[in-house]
Amino acid sequence: MLKNSKILHYNTMAIFVIVLFLFSCNSKKNSYPSFPDRSMVPVLRVTDVVTMISDSGITRYRISAPEWLVYDKAQDPFWDFPKGAIFERFDNDYQTDASIRADSVVYFSNRKIWLLSGNVKANNLKDEKFETNVLHWDQNEEKIYTDEKVTITQIDKILVGYGFESNQTFDKYSLKNVSAIIPLENEK
Repeated sequence: MLKNSKILHYNTMAIFVIVLFLFSCNSKKNSYPSFPDRSMVPVLRVTDVVTMISDSGITRYRISAPEWLVYDKAQDPFWDFPKGAIFERFDNDYQTDASIRADSVVYFSNRKIWLLSGNVKANNLKDEKFETNVLHWDQNEEKIYTDEKVTITQIDKILVGYGFESNQTFDKYSLKNVSAIIPLENEK
């Protein structure tokens, strides 16, 4: 009888272990989150970026940004400057003679198109000031444009219009749908 009791006990234990095993192997998927879509994960993240660009061995440009993210696995690869960026051009004495800044900047690297948005402000070599909320810069076409409201402050007047197109240096431009021309008094 003792022998049958031991066999019954071992059989009960075996059945219990098998039942536990079967319940632990349920059809639920892994509870770990899946890896995110690689196309929307930056392959590079840099903070406090300052880069200088030279032309014929002379420093001509500076780009600075608090954060730079590179998404080169995206269907349309891009660089993102989510906290904004400042682009400066230097004269021969290394003084800033033209600049452009925005609260957010995205560069589509394959298409060579920049999208600047939020408080976009630019100064050209004639010390004219350009302000808008959205600006596109097409490097292939060498043009800058927007369909948004643009305010241009010149030495003697302020121009306001909707739609703007310019060359890359902001010295040859056209303002579309002009809605205001405000003369400025000369303080001489």
